[in-house]
Amino acid sequence: MIGLSLLGMAIYSLQSYAQTINTDDPNKNFNRAMFVFNEQLDRIILKPIASLYNIIIPKPLNQGIHNFFNNINTLPTIANDILQLHLYQMMNDSWRLVINTTIGIGGLFDMASRMNLKFYSNDFGLTLARWGYQNSNYFVLPFFGSSTVRDGIGLPVDYFVLSIYPHIYPKRARYALYGLGVINRRAQLLKVEPVLAEVAIDKYVFARDAYLQRRTYQIDMNQHLGVIRASQ
Repeated sequence: MIGLSLLGMAIYSLQSYAQTINTDDPNKNFNRAMFVFNEQLDRIILKPIASLYNIIIPKPLNQGIHNFFNNINTLPTIANDILQLHLYQMMNDSWRLVINTTIGIGGLFDMASRMNLKFYSNDFGLTLARWGYQNSNYFVLPFFGSSTVRDGIGLPVDYFVLSIYPHIYPKRARYALYGLGVINRRAQLLKVEPVLAEVAIDKYVFARDAYLQRRTYQIDMNQHLGVIRASQ
Protein backbone atom coordinates (compact mmCIF):
# COMPACT_ATOMS: atom_id res chain seq x y z
CA MET A 1 0.00 0.00 0.00
CA ILE A 2 1.21 3.47 -0.82
CA GLY A 3 3.57 4.84 1.78
CA LEU A 4 2.97 2.02 4.28
CA SER A 5 6.30 0.31 3.79
CA LEU A 6 8.38 3.45 4.30
CA LEU A 7 6.76 4.52 7.55
CA GLY A 8 6.21 1.00 8.79
CA MET A 9 9.90 0.29 8.49
CA ALA A 10 10.59 3.16 10.90
CA ILE A 11 8.76 1.21 13.59
CA TYR A 12 10.36 -2.12 12.91
CA SER A 13 13.89 -0.79 12.49
CA LEU A 14 13.76 0.57 16.03
CA GLN A 15 12.42 -2.71 17.41
CA SER A 16 14.46 -5.31 15.52
CA TYR A 17 17.69 -6.83 16.80
CA ALA A 18 21.13 -6.01 15.44
CA GLN A 19 21.91 -8.53 12.73
CA THR A 20 23.89 -8.63 9.52
CA ILE A 21 21.58 -8.57 6.53
CA ASN A 22 22.15 -8.99 2.83
CA THR A 23 21.49 -5.61 1.26
CA ASP A 24 22.33 -6.58 -2.33
CA ASP A 25 20.09 -4.48 -4.52
CA PRO A 26 20.47 -5.51 -8.19
CA ASN A 27 17.22 -3.72 -9.09
CA LYS A 28 18.31 -0.48 -7.43
CA ASN A 29 17.54 1.88 -10.33
CA PHE A 30 14.02 0.49 -10.79
CA ASN A 31 13.46 0.33 -7.04
CA ARG A 32 14.45 3.95 -6.48
CA ALA A 33 12.19 5.13 -9.30
CA MET A 34 9.27 3.12 -7.92
CA PHE A 35 10.02 4.36 -4.41
CA VAL A 36 9.73 7.98 -5.58
CA PHE A 37 6.52 7.14 -7.46
CA ASN A 38 4.97 5.60 -4.35
CA GLU A 39 6.06 8.52 -2.17
CA GLN A 40 4.43 11.02 -4.50
CA LEU A 41 1.17 9.08 -4.60
CA ASP A 42 1.22 8.87 -0.83
CA ARG A 43 1.86 12.60 -0.46
CA ILE A 44 -0.87 13.59 -2.92
CA ILE A 45 -3.58 11.01 -2.14
CA LEU A 46 -3.19 8.64 0.78
CA LYS A 47 -1.59 10.81 3.46
CA PRO A 48 -4.21 13.60 3.21
CA ILE A 49 -7.02 11.02 3.39
CA ALA A 50 -5.41 9.30 6.38
CA SER A 51 -4.87 12.64 8.14
CA LEU A 52 -8.53 13.57 7.67
CA TYR A 53 -9.52 10.08 8.85
CA ASN A 54 -7.64 10.58 12.12
CA ILE A 55 -9.33 13.95 12.61
CA ILE A 56 -12.93 12.85 12.06
CA ILE A 57 -12.81 9.35 13.58
CA PRO A 58 -12.89 9.34 17.41
CA LYS A 59 -9.86 7.62 18.94
CA PRO A 60 -11.80 4.71 20.52
CA LEU A 61 -13.50 3.95 17.18
CA ASN A 62 -10.18 4.41 15.37
CA GLN A 63 -8.61 1.75 17.60
CA GLY A 64 -11.67 -0.49 17.21
CA ILE A 65 -11.40 -0.36 13.40
CA HIS A 66 -7.70 -1.18 13.66
CA ASN A 67 -8.53 -4.15 15.88
CA PHE A 68 -11.18 -5.28 13.40
CA PHE A 69 -8.71 -5.44 10.53
CA ASN A 70 -6.14 -7.22 12.68
CA ASN A 71 -8.83 -9.76 13.43
CA ILE A 72 -9.85 -10.52 9.83
CA ASN A 73 -6.18 -10.67 8.86
CA THR A 74 -5.83 -13.52 11.33
CA LEU A 75 -7.35 -15.83 8.70
CA PRO A 76 -4.32 -15.87 6.37
CA THR A 77 -2.10 -16.01 9.45
CA ILE A 78 -3.80 -19.23 10.60
CA ALA A 79 -3.60 -20.71 7.09
CA ASN A 80 0.13 -20.00 6.94
CA ASP A 81 0.62 -21.43 10.43
CA ILE A 82 -0.84 -24.67 9.10
CA LEU A 83 1.25 -24.60 5.91
CA GLN A 84 4.35 -24.18 8.06
CA LEU A 85 3.29 -26.99 10.43
CA HIS A 86 3.33 -24.62 13.41
CA LEU A 87 0.34 -26.22 15.09
CA TYR A 88 0.85 -24.62 18.51
CA GLN A 89 0.88 -21.18 16.92
CA MET A 90 -2.15 -22.15 14.82
CA MET A 91 -4.09 -22.96 17.99
CA ASN A 92 -3.06 -19.64 19.57
CA ASP A 93 -4.14 -17.66 16.51
CA SER A 94 -7.36 -19.66 16.10
CA TRP A 95 -8.34 -18.93 19.68
CA ARG A 96 -7.56 -15.25 19.09
CA LEU A 97 -9.89 -15.25 16.08
CA VAL A 98 -12.71 -17.00 17.93
CA ILE A 99 -12.46 -14.87 21.08
CA ASN A 100 -12.14 -11.53 19.30
CA THR A 101 -14.90 -12.36 16.81
CA THR A 102 -17.34 -13.34 19.57
CA ILE A 103 -16.53 -11.64 22.86
CA GLY A 104 -14.69 -8.87 21.03
CA ILE A 105 -17.78 -8.07 18.90
CA GLY A 106 -16.41 -8.87 15.47
CA GLY A 107 -12.87 -7.92 16.46
CA LEU A 108 -13.58 -4.34 17.52
CA PHE A 109 -12.11 -5.18 20.92
CA ASP A 110 -8.89 -7.16 21.32
CA MET A 111 -10.06 -9.36 24.17
CA ALA A 112 -7.60 -12.13 23.26
CA SER A 113 -4.58 -9.99 24.15
CA ARG A 114 -6.12 -9.38 27.56
CA MET A 115 -6.22 -13.16 27.94
CA ASN A 116 -2.49 -13.32 27.13
CA LEU A 117 -3.01 -14.69 23.62
CA LYS A 118 -0.38 -12.61 21.87
CA PHE A 119 -0.86 -11.14 18.40
CA TYR A 120 1.12 -12.86 15.67
CA SER A 121 1.29 -12.09 11.96
CA ASN A 122 2.15 -14.67 9.31
CA ASP A 123 2.09 -14.62 5.51
CA PHE A 124 2.86 -16.75 2.47
CA GLY A 125 6.22 -15.06 1.98
CA LEU A 126 7.25 -16.50 5.35
CA THR A 127 5.81 -19.86 4.32
CA LEU A 128 8.03 -19.88 1.21
CA ALA A 129 11.00 -18.97 3.42
CA ARG A 130 10.09 -21.73 5.86
CA TRP A 131 10.37 -24.30 3.08
CA GLY A 132 13.66 -23.06 1.66
CA TYR A 133 13.15 -19.84 -0.33
CA GLN A 134 14.98 -17.57 2.10
CA ASN A 135 17.32 -15.46 -0.01
CA SER A 136 15.42 -13.06 -2.25
CA ASN A 137 16.31 -9.73 -3.83
CA TYR A 138 14.77 -6.52 -2.57
CA PHE A 139 12.00 -5.26 -4.83
CA VAL A 140 9.80 -2.17 -4.55
CA LEU A 141 6.27 -2.85 -5.75
CA PRO A 142 4.01 -0.13 -7.15
CA PHE A 143 1.47 0.92 -4.49
CA PHE A 144 2.59 -1.80 -2.06
CA GLY A 145 6.11 -0.52 -1.49
CA SER A 146 9.02 -2.45 0.05
CA SER A 147 9.07 -6.15 -0.69
CA THR A 148 11.22 -8.91 -2.13
CA VAL A 149 10.61 -11.13 -5.13
CA ARG A 150 9.58 -13.90 -2.71
CA ASP A 151 7.22 -11.70 -0.74
CA GLY A 152 5.76 -10.31 -3.96
CA ILE A 153 4.83 -13.84 -4.97
CA GLY A 154 3.18 -14.33 -1.60
CA LEU A 155 0.92 -11.27 -1.79
CA PRO A 156 -1.67 -12.61 -4.27
CA VAL A 157 -1.73 -15.98 -2.47
CA ASP A 158 -2.52 -14.30 0.85
CA TYR A 159 -5.22 -12.15 -0.75
CA PHE A 160 -6.92 -14.40 -3.31
CA VAL A 161 -6.50 -17.80 -1.64
CA LEU A 162 -6.18 -17.29 2.11
CA SER A 163 -8.05 -14.09 3.00
CA ILE A 164 -11.75 -13.33 3.41
CA TYR A 165 -11.82 -10.60 0.76
CA PRO A 166 -12.58 -12.72 -2.35
CA HIS A 167 -15.67 -14.07 -0.56
CA ILE A 168 -17.20 -10.64 0.14
CA TYR A 169 -20.05 -9.64 -2.17
CA PRO A 170 -21.05 -7.37 -3.76
CA LYS A 171 -17.61 -6.49 -5.08
CA ARG A 172 -18.02 -2.81 -4.24
CA ALA A 173 -18.35 -3.79 -0.58
CA ARG A 174 -15.18 -5.87 -0.89
CA TYR A 175 -13.19 -3.01 -2.39
CA ALA A 176 -14.62 -0.52 0.10
CA LEU A 177 -13.57 -2.73 3.02
CA TYR A 178 -10.11 -3.28 1.58
CA GLY A 179 -9.73 0.46 0.95
CA LEU A 180 -10.73 1.24 4.53
CA GLY A 181 -8.07 -1.19 5.68
CA VAL A 182 -5.43 0.65 3.65
CA ILE A 183 -6.50 4.00 5.13
CA ASN A 184 -6.51 2.52 8.62
CA ARG A 185 -2.96 1.23 8.31
CA ARG A 186 -1.72 4.51 6.85
CA ALA A 187 -3.46 6.46 9.61
CA GLN A 188 -1.80 4.30 12.27
CA LEU A 189 1.60 5.15 10.81
CA LEU A 190 1.21 8.91 10.85
CA LYS A 191 2.55 8.98 14.39
CA VAL A 192 5.99 7.69 13.32
CA GLU A 193 6.65 10.31 10.65
CA PRO A 194 8.64 12.54 13.05
CA VAL A 195 10.87 9.55 13.86
CA LEU A 196 11.49 8.91 10.18
CA ALA A 197 12.35 12.55 9.54
CA GLU A 198 14.95 12.46 12.33
CA VAL A 199 16.71 9.18 11.53
CA ALA A 200 16.56 8.86 7.76
CA ILE A 201 19.23 10.62 5.71
CA ASP A 202 18.42 8.56 2.62
CA LYS A 203 14.80 7.42 2.92
CA TYR A 204 15.19 4.75 0.27
CA VAL A 205 18.19 3.11 1.96
CA PHE A 206 16.49 3.39 5.35
CA ALA A 207 13.31 1.74 4.06
CA ARG A 208 15.21 -1.01 2.25
CA ASP A 209 17.52 -1.92 5.13
CA ALA A 210 14.74 -1.75 7.72
CA TYR A 211 12.45 -3.96 5.62
CA LEU A 212 15.15 -6.57 4.98
CA GLN A 213 16.19 -6.56 8.64
CA ARG A 214 12.61 -7.00 9.77
CA ARG A 215 12.04 -9.91 7.34
CA THR A 216 15.31 -11.54 8.35
CA TYR A 217 14.18 -11.34 11.96
CA GLN A 218 10.74 -12.76 11.11
CA ILE A 219 12.20 -15.62 9.08
CA ASP A 220 14.67 -16.51 11.84
CA MET A 221 11.99 -16.45 14.54
CA ASN A 222 9.62 -18.40 12.32
CA GLN A 223 12.20 -21.12 11.64
CA HIS A 224 12.66 -21.61 15.38
CA LEU A 225 9.06 -21.10 16.41
CA GLY A 226 8.38 -24.77 17.16
CA VAL A 227 11.61 -25.05 19.16
CA ILE A 228 10.79 -21.91 21.17
CA ARG A 229 7.26 -23.10 21.97
CA ALA A 230 8.43 -26.58 22.94
CA SER A 231 10.91 -25.14 25.44
CA GLN A 232 8.38 -22.86 27.14
